[in-house]
Amino acid sequence: MTDKITFDELQELEEKYDSELQTRKLSRPLEFVCGFLLVCFALYHYVTAGFGIPANYWHMGIHLSGVLSMIFIYYAGFKRFDRKRADGTSRVAICDFAFAGLSVLSALYIGITWMGLDLSIFGLQLYIDEQALRQGNPAQIDIVFGTMLIVLVLEATRRTLGPVLPLIIILFACYALFGQYLPFDILRHPGVTWGQFINNIYFPSEGIFGITLWVASTIVFHFVLFGVIAQRMGLGQFFIDIATVIAGKYAGGPAKVSVVSSAFFGTISGSAVANTVSTGSLTIPNMKKLGYPGHFAGGVEAASSAGGQITPPIMGAAAFIMAENLQIPYGTVVLAALTPAIMHYIGVLTIVHFQAKKLGLKGCSKDKIPQLMAVLKEGWPTLIPLVVLITILFGGFTPYMSAFAGITACLVVGMINPRNRIGLGDIYEAFKVGAKYALAVGAACAAVGIVVGVITTTGVAFRLGFLVTSGAQEIGSALLAITSWLPVELFSLDQVTLFVSLILIAISCILMGAGLPTAALYIMLSAVAQPALANLGVPALAAHLFVLYYGVLSEITPPVCTSAYAAGGIANANPFKTGLSAFKLGNAKIMMPFVFVYSPAMLIVLDDYFTWSEYILTTATCVMGIFIFGIAITGYALRTLSFLPRLMTFAAALMLVIPGAQSDLYGLLVLAPVIAHQLLIVNREKVAVKNSTLVNSATM
Repeated sequence: MTDKITFDELQELEEKYDSELQTRKLSRPLEFVCGFLLVCFALYHYVTAGFGIPANYWHMGIHLSGVLSMIFIYYAGFKRFDRKRADGTSRVAICDFAFAGLSVLSALYIGITWMGLDLSIFGLQLYIDEQALRQGNPAQIDIVFGTMLIVLVLEATRRTLGPVLPLIIILFACYALFGQYLPFDILRHPGVTWGQFINNIYFPSEGIFGITLWVASTIVFHFVLFGVIAQRMGLGQFFIDIATVIAGKYAGGPAKVSVVSSAFFGTISGSAVANTVSTGSLTIPNMKKLGYPGHFAGGVEAASSAGGQITPPIMGAAAFIMAENLQIPYGTVVLAALTPAIMHYIGVLTIVHFQAKKLGLKGCSKDKIPQLMAVLKEGWPTLIPLVVLITILFGGFTPYMSAFAGITACLVVGMINPRNRIGLGDIYEAFKVGAKYALAVGAACAAVGIVVGVITTTGVAFRLGFLVTSGAQEIGSALLAITSWLPVELFSLDQVTLFVSLILIAISCILMGAGLPTAALYIMLSAVAQPALANLGVPALAAHLFVLYYGVLSEITPPVCTSAYAAGGIANANPFKTGLSAFKLGNAKIMMPFVFVYSPAMLIVLDDYFTWSEYILTTATCVMGIFIFGIAITGYALRTLSFLPRLMTFAAALMLVIPGAQSDLYGLLVLAPVIAHQLLIVNREKVAVKNSTLVNSATM
C-alpha cells in the first residue's frame, strides 16, 4: 500500500505553504475560546443549511461578524511587529480585540435596525426608520457603521490575502467617488457622494451584503467544511490508492498517480494549495525517487492540483455562482465544464508520459501498488458522502442542502466505519479547521462585493468592455494594414478584434486573479470582463468559463503561483522554476478557453451551437493537438526530436487545436513528415541492432 500521511501532518503542510492559513499561535486559553467559537460558527452553518437559513440580512450579518472577528484575532496586522511570548505564542493587541468587537457590531447592525429602532438610553432618544424607508437616504448612523464595516473588511482582506485586492477595491471606490473628474469621456460619470456610496455598498442586496457574501455564507463555507471532514474520514487517501492502482504501473507511475489522484481530489476541493499538499505530500517524493527532477515533480503536482478549480462538481464553488449569475441549472454548468476539464488532465498526463519515456523511467514496483479489491474493501465507505452530496445536488435541491446531506453522511459513516473511525474529538477539530479555512475566502467575498457594488453604481464594466473592444479593433486594423500586401486576406477585422480582445482579457484575468480564492476571483472577473466578451458576441456561458479559466491560471503562472510554491516547497525545488514547469504542463488549460469560445459546441449545452458532428470533430482534434503538444514540449516522441521536427510539431499541434477542418488538415500535413522521420529513425536503430547481433553471432 502507499505510504499514509495523517490529517494533522497535512494541516501543518497547508499552513506552511498557504499564506491564507498562516495564523498566529494564540495562548492556550485564548485558543480554547476561539476554537470553541469557530466550532459554534461551523455548527450554525451546518444546522441552518439543513433546517432553514434565516433572513439574508441576518444570515450574512452573522457570517460576516464571525469571519471578521476571528480574522482580527488569528491574523496579525503586521507580522514583523507581532509580539511573541517566551513560549512562542503571540500577544493579541487590544486594538485587535476592539476591531473584532466593532466587526460584530457593524455586521449585525443591518439586521438589528432592519425593522427600525426606537430606543431611549440614559435619556438619549435613538430613532431609526425601518430599512426600506432609509434606502437612498441613509441616516447618519448608517453612514458611520457602513464606513466602519468597509474599513474593517478591507483590513481583514489585507491581513489574509495581502495588499493587492484591497488596493484594487480602493481604486474602484475612488472611481465611484471621483469619476466626474476623469479626463476621459468614456470613463467619466457624475460621481457619487459618500452617503450614496455607503447606501449602495452597505445595504443589501448590492455591495458587501450582495450575491458574493450570500454565496460565501451559503455555499462556499459548507463545501469547505465538507472537504475537510471528508479528508479526515479518509476520502483523500482512498483517491490516492485508487489512482495508484489505475496509473502506478505505467511509465512514470508516481507522476501519473499525481495527475489522476489530483483529478479525483479536485471533485471535493476548491483549493489548489489544499489539493497540492494533500496529494503532493505523497506523490512528489515518489516522483523524485523515480528520477524526475524536483522542479518537474512539483510542477506536475501543481498543474494537476490547479485543475481542481475547473473540475466538476464543486469547482471551488464557482459553478454554483455561475449558475446563479446566468440563471441556469447547476447541472448545465457542470456538463459544460466537463470536457475542458478532461482536456486539462489529458494535457498533463501526455507531458508526464513523454517525459518519463525520455528519461527512461519505469512504473512503480509491484510492492508499491495496492491490490484493487483490498483498496475497495477498506475505502468504499468513504465514497458514500460524495455520492450522497452529488445525488442530492443533481436531485434539484439547493447546494447548501446537498452540503448538509454530504456532511451528515460524513459524520455518520466516519463514526461507524470500523476501518477509519473518527471520534467526537476528530469531529470537533474538523469543524474548527473547516471554519478557520473559510475565513480568508469569506473576507475576500465581502471585499469583492464592494467592486460589484461600484460596477452596478457606475456601469464601469460596460465602459471597460468598450475600451477593450475598441482598443482591439485598432490593433486589428493595424495588423490588417501590415498584411494588406498579401494576395489573400488572412483574417477579417472582426476575427482579429475578437482574438486580440481575448488575449487582453486573458492577461487581465491572470493579473487580477493572482492569489485570490476561486469564488472571489470569479465574481470579480466575471463582473469586469464578461461584458467585453458579450459585446463581441461570445455566448454568456463560454464568456464566464473563459474568465474563470484564466483567473485560476494564476495558480500556476509565475511570479504569483501559490500552488507551485507549495509544490516546490515539498519538492525542495526552486519555486519559480517549479512554476515554469507547472505552466508548461498546464498548456491545455491555457488553450481550452480559446477553443470553446471559437467552437462553443465543446460545452455541449449551448443548443444554438451544438451538433454531435461539431462536438466530436472539435474534441477529437483537440485531444490529438494536446497529445502532439506534449511531444513538442518534451521534445520526445518515439525518439528525441531535433530542432526542426520539434518546431514542426509545435506548429502541427497548434493547427490541430484550432477549431476547423481546414486547420486540422494543415496540421496533419505538417505532422506527417515528423512521424515519418521518427519511424525512419526507429527502423534504422532496429536494423543496426539486428546487424550488430549478426556480427556478434558470426564472431562467436
